Amino acid sequence: MREVVLRIRHRGEPEQTVSAAFPAVTMRSVSSMTGRGDTRRRIIELVGDADSIPEFIERLRETEPVVEAEPLSALGGERVYVSMTVDVNEWDSISERLSDMGVHYRMGTTISEGWERWTIYLEDPDRLNEIIERIEGWGNDVRLERNVELSQLTMEPQLDASKLLTVLTPRQRDALRAAIEAGYYGVDHDTTVEEIAEELGVSRTTAWEHLARAEAKVMEEVGGHLY
Repeated sequence: MREVVLRIRHRGEPEQTVSAAFPAVTMRSVSSMTGRGDTRRRIIELVGDADSIPEFIERLRETEPVVEAEPLSALGGERVYVSMTVDVNEWDSISERLSDMGVHYRMGTTISEGWERWTIYLEDPDRLNEIIERIEGWGNDVRLERNVELSQLTMEPQLDASKLLTVLTPRQRDALRAAIEAGYYGVDHDTTVEEIAEELGVSRTTAWEHLARAEAKVMEEVGGHLY
Protein backbone atom coordinates (compact mmCIF):
# COMPACT_ATOMS: atom_id res chain seq x y z
CA MET A 1 0.00 0.00 0.00
CA ARG A 2 1.16 3.51 -0.81
CA GLU A 3 0.75 6.74 1.09
CA VAL A 4 0.05 9.67 -1.21
CA VAL A 5 -0.19 13.36 -0.31
CA LEU A 6 -2.16 15.60 -2.65
CA ARG A 7 -2.52 19.37 -2.59
CA ILE A 8 -5.92 20.35 -3.91
CA ARG A 9 -7.16 23.84 -4.77
CA HIS A 10 -10.85 23.17 -4.26
CA ARG A 11 -12.29 25.66 -6.71
CA GLY A 12 -15.46 27.50 -5.71
CA GLU A 13 -15.60 26.21 -2.14
CA PRO A 14 -15.74 28.62 0.83
CA GLU A 15 -12.73 27.17 2.65
CA GLN A 16 -10.52 27.58 -0.42
CA THR A 17 -11.73 31.09 -1.17
CA VAL A 18 -11.41 32.38 2.40
CA SER A 19 -8.10 30.59 3.01
CA ALA A 20 -6.59 32.14 -0.12
CA ALA A 21 -7.66 35.59 1.14
CA PHE A 22 -6.02 35.01 4.55
CA PRO A 23 -2.65 33.28 3.94
CA ALA A 24 -1.55 33.95 7.55
CA VAL A 25 -4.28 31.62 8.89
CA THR A 26 -4.23 27.82 8.61
CA MET A 27 -7.49 25.91 8.93
CA ARG A 28 -7.67 22.31 10.11
CA SER A 29 -10.63 19.99 10.42
CA VAL A 30 -10.55 18.39 13.88
CA SER A 31 -13.82 16.44 13.84
CA SER A 32 -15.96 14.44 11.47
CA MET A 33 -19.26 15.74 10.15
CA THR A 34 -22.35 15.26 12.33
CA GLY A 35 -26.03 15.91 11.77
CA ARG A 36 -28.83 14.81 9.49
CA GLY A 37 -30.98 16.42 6.87
CA ASP A 38 -29.68 19.37 4.93
CA THR A 39 -27.10 20.58 7.46
CA ARG A 40 -23.90 19.08 8.82
CA ARG A 41 -21.69 20.36 11.62
CA ARG A 42 -17.98 19.95 12.28
CA ILE A 43 -15.28 21.51 14.44
CA ILE A 44 -12.41 23.37 12.80
CA GLU A 45 -9.22 24.81 14.25
CA LEU A 46 -7.83 28.13 13.04
CA VAL A 47 -4.16 28.85 13.74
CA GLY A 48 -2.30 31.99 12.76
CA ASP A 49 -2.39 35.76 13.00
CA ALA A 50 -4.66 36.64 15.93
CA ASP A 51 -5.80 39.82 14.20
CA SER A 52 -6.85 37.95 11.04
CA ILE A 53 -8.77 35.06 12.62
CA PRO A 54 -11.97 37.04 13.52
CA GLU A 55 -12.20 38.37 9.95
CA PHE A 56 -11.53 34.85 8.62
CA ILE A 57 -14.54 33.60 10.62
CA GLU A 58 -16.71 36.50 9.48
CA ARG A 59 -15.81 35.84 5.85
CA LEU A 60 -16.78 32.18 6.30
CA ARG A 61 -20.18 33.23 7.61
CA GLU A 62 -20.79 35.26 4.44
CA THR A 63 -20.34 32.29 2.08
CA GLU A 64 -23.39 30.53 0.68
CA PRO A 65 -22.90 26.97 2.01
CA VAL A 66 -22.01 28.06 5.57
CA VAL A 67 -25.05 28.30 7.83
CA GLU A 68 -23.16 29.10 11.04
CA ALA A 69 -19.54 29.68 12.10
CA GLU A 70 -19.36 30.24 15.85
CA PRO A 71 -16.15 30.39 17.94
CA LEU A 72 -15.91 27.74 20.66
CA SER A 73 -12.85 29.35 22.26
CA ALA A 74 -11.94 32.96 22.96
CA LEU A 75 -10.97 35.23 20.10
CA GLY A 76 -7.79 37.27 20.36
CA GLY A 77 -5.37 34.34 20.42
CA GLU A 78 -3.37 32.55 17.76
CA ARG A 79 -5.51 29.37 17.99
CA VAL A 80 -9.31 29.37 17.89
CA TYR A 81 -11.77 26.48 17.63
CA VAL A 82 -14.91 27.10 15.59
CA SER A 83 -18.17 25.20 15.14
CA MET A 84 -19.04 25.35 11.45
CA THR A 85 -22.40 24.22 10.04
CA VAL A 86 -22.87 23.88 6.29
CA ASP A 87 -25.76 23.28 3.92
CA VAL A 88 -24.80 20.01 2.25
CA ASN A 89 -26.92 20.84 -0.79
CA GLU A 90 -24.58 23.75 -1.55
CA TRP A 91 -21.31 22.19 -0.40
CA ASP A 92 -18.95 19.94 -2.33
CA SER A 93 -16.83 17.64 -0.17
CA ILE A 94 -13.54 16.10 -1.28
CA SER A 95 -13.92 13.54 1.51
CA GLU A 96 -17.23 12.34 0.07
CA ARG A 97 -15.74 12.24 -3.41
CA LEU A 98 -12.86 10.09 -2.15
CA SER A 99 -15.26 7.84 -0.26
CA ASP A 100 -17.38 7.40 -3.38
CA MET A 101 -14.22 6.24 -5.19
CA GLY A 102 -13.43 3.80 -2.37
CA VAL A 103 -10.27 5.67 -1.38
CA HIS A 104 -9.01 5.62 2.22
CA TYR A 105 -7.92 9.01 3.52
CA ARG A 106 -6.51 10.48 6.70
CA MET A 107 -8.78 12.65 8.87
CA GLY A 108 -7.69 16.15 9.90
CA THR A 109 -7.24 17.89 6.54
CA THR A 110 -5.43 21.23 6.66
CA ILE A 111 -6.05 24.20 4.38
CA SER A 112 -3.40 26.87 3.94
CA GLU A 113 -3.10 29.64 1.34
CA GLY A 114 -6.10 28.21 -0.49
CA TRP A 115 -4.71 24.66 -0.80
CA GLU A 116 -6.16 21.59 0.94
CA ARG A 117 -3.72 18.87 2.00
CA TRP A 118 -5.08 15.34 1.65
CA THR A 119 -3.28 12.12 2.60
CA ILE A 120 -4.73 9.05 0.89
CA TYR A 121 -3.82 5.36 0.90
CA LEU A 122 -3.80 3.23 -2.24
CA GLU A 123 -3.54 -0.53 -2.52
CA ASP A 124 -3.35 -0.23 -6.29
CA PRO A 125 -0.77 2.45 -7.25
CA ASP A 126 -2.11 2.44 -10.80
CA ARG A 127 -5.25 4.19 -9.53
CA LEU A 128 -3.37 7.39 -8.70
CA ASN A 129 -3.60 8.92 -12.18
CA GLU A 130 -7.30 8.06 -12.35
CA ILE A 131 -7.97 9.72 -8.99
CA ILE A 132 -6.05 12.88 -9.90
CA GLU A 133 -7.81 13.10 -13.26
CA ARG A 134 -11.23 12.76 -11.63
CA ILE A 135 -10.50 15.43 -9.03
CA GLU A 136 -9.23 17.76 -11.75
CA GLY A 137 -12.28 16.88 -13.81
CA TRP A 138 -14.44 18.43 -11.09
CA GLY A 139 -12.73 21.76 -11.76
CA ASN A 140 -9.95 21.55 -9.18
CA ASP A 141 -6.16 21.91 -9.35
CA VAL A 142 -4.05 19.05 -7.98
CA ARG A 143 -0.39 18.86 -6.98
CA LEU A 144 1.29 15.56 -6.10
CA GLU A 145 3.38 16.20 -2.97
CA ARG A 146 4.31 12.68 -1.89
CA ASN A 147 4.02 9.07 -3.07
CA VAL A 148 5.77 6.44 -0.96
CA GLU A 149 5.41 2.78 -0.09
CA LEU A 150 4.14 2.37 3.47
CA SER A 151 6.74 -0.29 4.20
CA GLN A 152 9.45 2.31 3.61
CA LEU A 153 8.03 4.50 6.36
CA THR A 154 9.13 2.01 9.02
CA MET A 155 12.74 2.99 8.37
CA GLU A 156 14.30 5.88 10.29
CA PRO A 157 14.03 8.90 7.95
CA GLN A 158 16.69 11.57 7.77
CA LEU A 159 15.68 15.18 7.41
CA ASP A 160 17.55 16.96 4.63
CA ALA A 161 18.22 20.42 6.06
CA SER A 162 19.44 21.80 2.74
CA LYS A 163 16.19 20.76 1.06
CA LEU A 164 14.25 22.32 3.92
CA LEU A 165 15.94 25.67 3.40
CA THR A 166 15.24 25.68 -0.32
CA VAL A 167 11.46 25.67 0.24
CA LEU A 168 11.69 28.93 2.19
CA THR A 169 11.90 32.32 0.55
CA PRO A 170 14.68 34.69 1.73
CA ARG A 171 12.15 36.76 3.70
CA GLN A 172 10.71 33.64 5.32
CA ARG A 173 14.21 32.50 6.32
CA ASP A 174 14.97 35.95 7.76
CA ALA A 175 11.71 35.95 9.75
CA LEU A 176 12.33 32.45 11.08
CA ARG A 177 15.93 33.26 11.98
CA ALA A 178 14.87 36.44 13.80
CA ALA A 179 12.17 34.55 15.71
CA ILE A 180 14.58 31.80 16.78
CA GLU A 181 17.26 34.28 17.84
CA ALA A 182 14.68 36.22 19.86
CA GLY A 183 13.61 33.04 21.68
CA TYR A 184 10.12 33.11 20.15
CA TYR A 185 9.87 29.32 20.18
CA GLY A 186 11.08 28.89 23.76
CA VAL A 187 8.78 27.13 26.20
CA ASP A 188 8.31 30.18 28.43
CA HIS A 189 8.94 32.85 25.83
CA ASP A 190 7.54 36.35 26.13
CA THR A 191 8.70 37.47 22.70
CA THR A 192 5.98 39.03 20.56
CA VAL A 193 5.47 39.20 16.82
CA GLU A 194 5.71 42.99 17.17
CA GLU A 195 9.30 42.63 18.41
CA ILE A 196 10.19 40.37 15.50
CA ALA A 197 8.55 42.83 13.09
CA GLU A 198 10.64 45.65 14.57
CA GLU A 199 13.80 43.59 14.14
CA LEU A 200 12.91 42.93 10.50
CA GLY A 201 11.76 46.48 9.84
CA VAL A 202 8.33 45.41 8.61
CA SER A 203 4.73 45.63 9.83
CA ARG A 204 3.33 43.15 12.35
CA THR A 205 1.04 41.63 9.72
CA THR A 206 3.91 41.18 7.27
CA ALA A 207 6.13 39.60 9.93
CA TRP A 208 3.34 37.23 10.96
CA GLU A 209 2.64 36.26 7.37
CA HIS A 210 6.32 35.43 6.72
CA LEU A 211 6.48 33.42 9.96
CA ALA A 212 3.21 31.58 9.36
CA ARG A 213 4.23 30.52 5.86
CA ALA A 214 7.72 29.51 7.01
CA GLU A 215 6.32 27.50 9.91
CA ALA A 216 3.80 25.75 7.64
CA LYS A 217 6.54 24.74 5.19
CA VAL A 218 8.91 23.59 7.94
CA MET A 219 6.24 21.56 9.75
CA GLU A 220 5.04 20.01 6.51
CA GLU A 221 8.57 18.86 5.70
CA VAL A 222 9.19 17.63 9.24
CA GLY A 223 5.78 15.98 9.37
CA GLY A 224 6.66 13.84 6.39
CA HIS A 225 9.37 12.19 8.52
CA LEU A 226 7.18 11.40 11.52
CA TYR A 227 5.24 8.46 10.13
